[in-house]
Amino acid sequence: MKKALVMVCAVLILFSVGCAKKEGLVVWSFTDEVEGLVKNYYLKDNPDFKLTYVYTPTDQFESRLDPVLAVGKGAPDVFALEAAFVRKYVEGGQLLDITDIYERNKSKLLAYPVEVGTFEGKVYGMSWQACPGAMFYRRSLAKKYLGTDDPAVVQTYFTSLNKFMETAELLKSKSNGACVVVSSRGDLYNVFLGARKNPWVVNGKLNIDPAMEQYMDLSKVIHEQRYDARVGQWSGGWFEGMRDELVDSSGRKYEAFSYFLPTWGLHYVLKTNCTRESDGFTTAGDWAMIPGPAPYRWGGTWLGAWKGTKNPDDAKKLIEYIATNDAFLEQYAKDSGDMVGNLNVVNKIKDSFSEPFLGGQNHYAAFAEMAKSVDGKLVQGTDQSIESIFAEQVTAFVEGEKTKAQALADFRNQASTQLGI
Repeated sequence: MKKALVMVCAVLILFSVGCAKKEGLVVWSFTDEVEGLVKNYYLKDNPDFKLTYVYTPTDQFESRLDPVLAVGKGAPDVFALEAAFVRKYVEGGQLLDITDIYERNKSKLLAYPVEVGTFEGKVYGMSWQACPGAMFYRRSLAKKYLGTDDPAVVQTYFTSLNKFMETAELLKSKSNGACVVVSSRGDLYNVFLGARKNPWVVNGKLNIDPAMEQYMDLSKVIHEQRYDARVGQWSGGWFEGMRDELVDSSGRKYEAFSYFLPTWGLHYVLKTNCTRESDGFTTAGDWAMIPGPAPYRWGGTWLGAWKGTKNPDDAKKLIEYIATNDAFLEQYAKDSGDMVGNLNVVNKIKDSFSEPFLGGQNHYAAFAEMAKSVDGKLVQGTDQSIESIFAEQVTAFVEGEKTKAQALADFRNQASTQLGI
């Protein structure tokens, strides 16, 4: 989803066609996606628009953006906001109010991306895409251990978190421990975050939703009962499970039944890691997707504008086009396969997809249905920091370094000390 470049400073790309403004609109981003949207669509539809595009790697983006927003000098007119830090800026008081864009288009917009970009009743960030998460499973393993690969039937084994655990035991029992429900328990973190009823901070106080305590308990069981292969997300072993190469340190081979991934995970993770280099074996075509035990979201990019921009009309025009324009988003969705947040477009095109990688399943229609249940109101600006602290304490508990009570106490203490919550 994001361009993986190693660079010391930002790359500056100037698109200059015509002369709508003397200086033009300045757009900053950490992803080449925005560059493509601007260059391949917006400027073609708006040939008299002058725009300067600046790319900065994700790990440097916030440290470059924060100082210029703070002093109000050298700030971009429009900038991209990654899912991990979008709420930091939405809540930060430095963004232009773009509620008017939402009001003009609200009847056709998916709820959760707008909810993520909304604070105290006003909209400050909007996205062209939606990233609902799914449970991707191996058809051959489902047939082998559950007797069917039909997504509708397989979903009945994973309708809740408790059913998920029951099926994990079933897979283990029928395979004599060879088939793990997931290669890494970390796959479930976003699922449990999505299963919450309330956010991390309620009325200024830290709130540990029952779903997160359940995540601790089930993670412990998964680890102790060996329902996963005990590899980390994004590790070599995690990828190896996608192409039947997952082997532990003792030489035991594991079958990874499923992976929890969002829309982009299908195209940029599973598809790119499903083939063995040694012999060309591939699991392509042997996958299917279901909603799994709880709706969740993972990733995405929003656009916001600096409240001090001297070009508010042009900034809003660009954001409105990318986040809402029917003709553009229909063409973009067809070109890229990306899930968009415009329901007019989604409903028009969703029944025309058939994904060979998923055995012919219509992934677009399935994702469209899953996206309806995602709760964007759970997202807050402190999430990234809180969830990092919580994950560390869960690991300490799961691996037997702390009791659950001690891990939770340490979590509360760290959140209070580091974040004042």
